[in-house]
Amino acid sequence: MSSTPEKSGRPTRGKRKTVVGVVTSDKMNKTRRVEIPRLVRHPRYNKYIKRRTVCYMHDENNESRRGDTVELMETRPLSKLKHWRLVRIVSRAKSAETGEELAEPTTA
Repeated sequence: MSSTPEKSGRPTRGKRKTVVGVVTSDKMNKTRRVEIPRLVRHPRYNKYIKRRTVCYMHDENNESRRGDTVELMETRPLSKLKHWRLVRIVSRAKSAETGEELAEPTTA
């Protein structure tokens, strides 16, 4: 962190990493499992190979669902595995049968 205060008197925060990934599990309360895909070039054969990074994200309002594309931001450790938090939902998951966005269940 930088120790030079802003006009408000608080120190400025450093630049935090942001990444985009796909939610693969929403079974936990306020926690989501997110996979971040990437392509890596094989050192000998020069062919691109799919790799993934798995991280756990904090979702305070349980907004995201399985299949959603989300943007994450690095944060302080929140638990043993959680070091990321939800910034925004980039796109919602599509339903397999209708192709429409999955809606939130309504409670009467």
